[in-house]
Amino acid sequence: MATDTISLRRPDDWHVHLRDGALLEAVLPFTARSFARAIIMPNLVPPVTRMAAAEAYRRRILAALPPGLDFTPLMTAYLSDDSDPDEIERGRRAGLFTAVKLYPAHATTNSAAGVTDIAKTYRVLERMAALGMPLLVHGEVTDPAIDVFDREAVFIDRVLAPLRRRLPELKIVLEHITTSEAVDFVESASDTLAATITPHHLLINRNALFSGGLRPHMYCLPVAKRETHRLALRRAATSGSAKFFLGTDTAPHPIADKERDCGCAGIFAAPAALELYAGVFAEEQALERFEAFASLNGPRFYGLPANEQRITLARRPWRVPQTVPTAAGPLRPFLAGEEIAWQLQS
Repeated sequence: MATDTISLRRPDDWHVHLRDGALLEAVLPFTARSFARAIIMPNLVPPVTRMAAAEAYRRRILAALPPGLDFTPLMTAYLSDDSDPDEIERGRRAGLFTAVKLYPAHATTNSAAGVTDIAKTYRVLERMAALGMPLLVHGEVTDPAIDVFDREAVFIDRVLAPLRRRLPELKIVLEHITTSEAVDFVESASDTLAATITPHHLLINRNALFSGGLRPHMYCLPVAKRETHRLALRRAATSGSAKFFLGTDTAPHPIADKERDCGCAGIFAAPAALELYAGVFAEEQALERFEAFASLNGPRFYGLPANEQRITLARRPWRVPQTVPTAAGPLRPFLAGEEIAWQLQS
C-alpha cells in the first residue's frame, strides 16, 4: 500500500543562495516555509568575507522574513587567497560563522574573488581544523583545458584528495555533488567528509539542457551529468548513509538573466524542493530513510541539534508556479508549471 503522508522532524537546507535586496525578499519565504535553518552562501557582491558583512547580511535576512515563520540563517564566510584566520576564528567563536565556503576563482556565479591556489589558504584551513569548523567546497577545477563535464572528478583528484591527506581532521562538505566519482570518494572517506545533493541533480541529467532546444533554466554549476551519474546520486541519497544530506543549492536569477546571451548558472528549486526530494525517496521506495537525509544527517555533521518541531508531507498533487514575481524581474522555478506528487501541509 502506498504511503499517503510522511511525518518527520523539520528539515534544514544546508546550501542556499538567498541573494539580496528585492530577490532576497521574494525568495526567502519559500525556504523559510520548509526549513528551520539554512546555510547561507556568501557570494554576494562584494562577497561576505568579514564578520561585519555577515552580521549585516544576517540582519537583512531576518528583516525580510515574513511574520509567523521560524527560520534561522546560518552564516558563512567567503574564502579568498588573503582570508584572515584570526577573523575566521573570531567569527566562529562569536557564533556568527557556521562554516567557510571555498569557491575556486571563476568557477560559478560571483566567484571572481575566490581561491586561485588552495595552498594560499592553508593557514586558514589549519585554523579551521583546530576549531572543528566545516569547509564547504564547490568542487570543480576551472582549468579551461578540462571538459566541463569532468571538472568535478578532476577537482577530487587534483585538489580534494591532496587536501584530505594534508588535513584529514578538517571537516569538509563536498557540495552539490554530481558524479559517481564524488559518491565513491565520499563513501570511502572518513567521517570528516560528507556531501550535499540537490533535488535537480536527482531528477535531471544533461539531456535536460538540450530537450527540444537549449534550456537555460536547466543550466546550473556543476552542470548535470550523464544518466549513470544521476542514478548514482539517487542511490547515495536514499542509501541511509549518514554521509549524504539535503542541500538544495537553490540559486535564483531573473528570467531575463537566465535567457540572455551568456545566461547565468543556477536553478531556483526552493518553491518545491522539499516536495521533490520526497518524491524521489518515494520512487526509490525509501521513504523510511527520508527523515535521516532531510533532518538528521546534516545537523549531526555540523554538530548541531536536530529540530524538535515536526512537519507533514502529503501525497497531494499540485503544480509548481510558472513564475515568481520580484521587483528585480520574474523568476522561473525548477519544473515550472509541472505537477508534482507531494505537498507540504500548512
